[in-house]
Amino acid sequence: MSLDKSFFTRNTNITAKVICDSISEQGVRLTTFEIEYPRIVMSEFNTMRAISKNSSSSRAIPVSKMLEHTKNINLKPIYFGSKKSGMQAGDELVGEDLQYAKSTWESALHSMVHSAKILDECGVAKEVCNRLVEPFQLVKVVCTATDWENFFNLRLHPDADPNICMLAYKMYQAMQESKPFKLKAGEWHLPYVTAGWNGKGEMRYADEDFNFISLEQAIKLSAASCASVSYRTEGMTLEKADKIFDMLIKAEVIHSSPFEHLATPVKPKFNELGKVRVNCSEPQSWEEGITHINKQGELCSGNLRGFIQYRHLLPNNTNWKFDYNERMKLFK
Repeated sequence: MSLDKSFFTRNTNITAKVICDSISEQGVRLTTFEIEYPRIVMSEFNTMRAISKNSSSSRAIPVSKMLEHTKNINLKPIYFGSKKSGMQAGDELVGEDLQYAKSTWESALHSMVHSAKILDECGVAKEVCNRLVEPFQLVKVVCTATDWENFFNLRLHPDADPNICMLAYKMYQAMQESKPFKLKAGEWHLPYVTAGWNGKGEMRYADEDFNFISLEQAIKLSAASCASVSYRTEGMTLEKADKIFDMLIKAEVIHSSPFEHLATPVKPKFNELGKVRVNCSEPQSWEEGITHINKQGELCSGNLRGFIQYRHLLPNNTNWKFDYNERMKLFK
């Protein structure tokens, strides 16, 4: 495959924007993106375990809306490489071969849209119908991490799939252009929430209409907005956020992943003789929400370094005692 720098100037549906960017007093940067990219490379993005992710779901989107969106975007691979042995494609097709490949892909798109419509008319659930058009869909994702270097190293590379290579390029450029806000312990990184400081140096939070809201309301609004990417909804009221928040944490099976995007810096290490030690090497000194320490001696919470995820402040955020017999009682 012979990608060169001109590849990154191509017109594409792939987008990346930074929606929340923070840096702790210890210099750890936490960045949240909202991205859209071809679903065909979703598995390659999901292998990046240092990144928290919530994505739009085929099971949640009505069939009519899914099919309309599929036809409107008319999505094709960004690069039609020639076949060769190994994982990577060869040089890009040109001339009539390229045009024929594109038209064949488009024919497949219309065929799958037609088939999905027939299944829908037969009364088949959307979680089945929508699967047919997934190869022709963009997926919208909210993703958060403190450590992006390995992702860029693997995906912003000529040997990577061109679709995810373009995504990595756009994310890198967006991150370079973004300036993170400095946060102290107790101040929160909250995607989709407006934050700033008042005249007393206190952090204040606001909804999308710039109405001031409490920290509790801001946490609910942020978590609900991250979760609702599954439904492609636009806008989020406090009332709607309350309902989604309760659905996430009060369900029989708690859904914790949206809370991984919300975080506050770890308190600085305190180790003064004769006083209570805070965030030292021994676990009994750690703040609530810290889960482990890495080889560099940095305190971590889940997949974040130097920040405490709100997920790990929730009781029972992970099930460690699955009861198979009790679960099977749910199946009639």
